[in-house]
Amino acid sequence: MNTHTPPRFDPTRVPHLQGSFAPVTEEVEFADLEVTGELPAALDGLYLRNGPNPRFTPIGSYLYPIDGDGMLHGVWLSAGRARYRNRFVRTPALLAEERAGRALWGGLESMIMPDADQVGPELAGTFRDLPDINVVRHGGRLLALAESACPYRVGTDLETLGKEDFVGALPAGITAHPKVDPVTGEMVVFCYGLEPPYLTWSVIERDGTVARGPTPIDGVDEPMMIHDMALTARYVVLVLAPAFFDPGAAMSGGSLLAWRPERGTRVALIPRDGTPPRWASDEAFWLWHTVNAYDDGPDPDAAVILDYVQWSRLTVGGAPEGGADPVSGGLVRARIDPVAGSMARTMLDDTRVEFPRIDDRRIGRRHRHVALATGTGRTDLLTGEYDAVRWYDTGTGTSRVWSAGNLSVGEPVFAPEPGHDGDGSGYWLTFATDRTDGSSWFLVIPAEDPTGGPVARARIPVRVPLGLHGCWLPTT
Repeated sequence: MNTHTPPRFDPTRVPHLQGSFAPVTEEVEFADLEVTGELPAALDGLYLRNGPNPRFTPIGSYLYPIDGDGMLHGVWLSAGRARYRNRFVRTPALLAEERAGRALWGGLESMIMPDADQVGPELAGTFRDLPDINVVRHGGRLLALAESACPYRVGTDLETLGKEDFVGALPAGITAHPKVDPVTGEMVVFCYGLEPPYLTWSVIERDGTVARGPTPIDGVDEPMMIHDMALTARYVVLVLAPAFFDPGAAMSGGSLLAWRPERGTRVALIPRDGTPPRWASDEAFWLWHTVNAYDDGPDPDAAVILDYVQWSRLTVGGAPEGGADPVSGGLVRARIDPVAGSMARTMLDDTRVEFPRIDDRRIGRRHRHVALATGTGRTDLLTGEYDAVRWYDTGTGTSRVWSAGNLSVGEPVFAPEPGHDGDGSGYWLTFATDRTDGSSWFLVIPAEDPTGGPVARARIPVRVPLGLHGCWLPTT
């Protein structure tokens, strides 16, 4: 018997299960993709992207972008040619559902969990693992990442190797948005939970060993959702917006997340040397994704500069409920004073943007160029759907845009030109899907002149659903 009565749910009425977001169920591979234009011969490696993709028709509820099985989509580039493969991240829950031939777990809002007769005693009454958000390579591991849970390790052919808890050192897991310091090679992570300690941070060395185990962050006494983080040479930067978990409400048919703007938003600057955190606060805002952060000078008490995409409040699953104020946002720079405990925010660009990325070699240090998915003003796009790419220059305060026309584009990821160390030479990579016919493409856009559009488009013979986050993994 299920532990929660399934609510009435019609998946055909969920926008994020339709159109360019609609899941695919077939795992395929193609050895030689058809290319329009010319793939840069210097690019040798793998572009890999993760995203929510239900293996079976969801039951109970479906909340984008939190719910859904993870599916990895990879494009291997070498000698001007490209090949493609997709694979599900096979968690124990997904394997159980494949044996049953249908969904057994409901979405997080419905709290449907199978009993022991359906899945055995180990999985009965448990939440399913959802490593469907991001993917990272670090310390010899390729990891599909979940929202504050253990990631899943995958092999070179994208096969699932199993849950990764770092030899037992991080049993509760890590964030879906770890940050790798390009100078030290450390991967810094955080993890939030529904029980104390509600928020911890950890450090994983370049070789994959855990140098700092889960370290509680003082000053957090309630369970909160924190999606992303930032890193400077001195600090771990965490933005605590007033999105609080309420399991009791969820069990009685309410929302798992409660937005409490009267609590304001706090920022924790956690010294990487392990000394107590410094706090700053401001009026409430929500943050899905950071751009980057850095220390504004060598003084130990220097301000921290944080660039991020700001939203006026939290929304998940789609448009705001009727009668609610419209959600506004844009690209913002915050100057955080660790001594005064204050922050000053400046709107850099009030255009609707998301999925910000920089050259990852600039993480924790001053950056100049930011790429983001953006919209051209169309009113028929869903929440989380974008039809253009915008590049913002923090040095000049100007931006450039490439309109993708009928294509819905994903997060742009930077692939540096080999032999060019941090001078901005390289390419922006992303998947895109044509809204008119469902065809999908892998795009290669030159950083030197991005507004001219892709120098190469590789046709993916199957549709690639709009997803979340990816990375460029050079061969050497």
